[in-house]
Amino acid sequence: MINSTDLSEIEKRHVWHPFTQMRDWESSDPLFIVGGKGVKLTDIDGNEYWDANSSLWVNIHGHCRSEIDDAVKRQLASIEHSTMLGLTHPSAAILAEKLVAVAPRGLNKVFYSDSGSTAVEISLKMAYQYQCLTGHPERSRFIALEDSYHGDTIGAVSVGGIGLFHGIFRRLLFPVDFLPCPARAKDADEAAANLKTLLDQRAGEVAAVILEPLIQAAGGMLLSPPGFLAKVRKICDQYGILLIVDEVATGFGRTGRMFACEHEGVSPDLMCVAKGITGGYLPLAATLATDTIYQAFLGEYSELKTFFHGHSYTGNPLACAAAIASLDIFEKDAVISGLTAKIAFVEDCLKSIAQLKHVGNIRQIGLMVGIDLIENSGVEYPFELAMGGRVCRRARDLSLITRPLGNVIIFLPPLVSTNDELGEMLRIIQIAIEQVTAEHEN
Repeated sequence: MINSTDLSEIEKRHVWHPFTQMRDWESSDPLFIVGGKGVKLTDIDGNEYWDANSSLWVNIHGHCRSEIDDAVKRQLASIEHSTMLGLTHPSAAILAEKLVAVAPRGLNKVFYSDSGSTAVEISLKMAYQYQCLTGHPERSRFIALEDSYHGDTIGAVSVGGIGLFHGIFRRLLFPVDFLPCPARAKDADEAAANLKTLLDQRAGEVAAVILEPLIQAAGGMLLSPPGFLAKVRKICDQYGILLIVDEVATGFGRTGRMFACEHEGVSPDLMCVAKGITGGYLPLAATLATDTIYQAFLGEYSELKTFFHGHSYTGNPLACAAAIASLDIFEKDAVISGLTAKIAFVEDCLKSIAQLKHVGNIRQIGLMVGIDLIENSGVEYPFELAMGGRVCRRARDLSLITRPLGNVIIFLPPLVSTNDELGEMLRIIQIAIEQVTAEHEN
């Protein structure tokens, strides 16, 4: 077996990491994760770490969950993959039925892909083609939110509103109208008024509004004012345009409901899901659509109404089997109803962190938390100090893994975490913040 020193040299020689300044990486000691059980990860030297960001927001029921392990093994004994272009397989059909059963009312059709970005790309293309097929090719524009994040493929970047991630690519993208970030509005009425004002000017040009419901996650865990999503749904209906919700980060229990839309009783026209869909096991995504949208694509072969989009691994049987097992765990373990007490416990634990001198606003919905680091009097630390990264590195020294968003410390644990586990993770985050900010002061 290759030792860790040789692995490190190979890694640095050949691997390019996402969202990582590789000059810093090349001067560091890579952490090789080789195992996981429950809410902990194990590195190549046998050290254990709390998985406080759910392996980038995907793990739901813990690592090496036997029900999902066994489901994937059973599927693997049958077939690992076959195309869904002209064929299908049982797991795809069964999973689609289960997704429709838990999704907001009216989303009856499921189009599979393999990541949140692709689910968003599909929703954008579906929305525009729907407008074309129903006689409105002029409806080619999209409305999105400032500080939004919908993925890293070109269409998804076009509707992304985070300058740090998306700004350099603007010349490559199609035009989008961005609404002011709703988290910065005084209330839902003000935030929704911005949408209505824009639609009064150009409703006839707009195919759809796309947004992350209730919380803009990658933007820094920014909470929309209560009622905003419901008002957007009403305005979209008033102007006859589609509503796309991106539940990639918020779906599958993260906000305390199966989907964030449920908090405001909203059913969108298109919904994008990924991340937690397989419980964190395998890449899979889905774009759910209403019957109305689906029906517009039906026609004679010669009419060219087909949705010409697909992926080699669309509806992969192994991933679908994992997703079925994950949804079964939701039902068997009553995961959603069990979240209420955990959410309240985390809220209580955050009170002590909120008292720290260099902690500003703390935002929480469900088990999604963002903790602002501030230098003084509410002023953020300069970006170049990378204080969020320094706090997360200290937390790693204390046996906890998470990643920052600039000066925002993210806490997004697996839903299976117990109160004792949640409390210990937050205790470590508090210590890391205290130590790093004190060292900077000195």
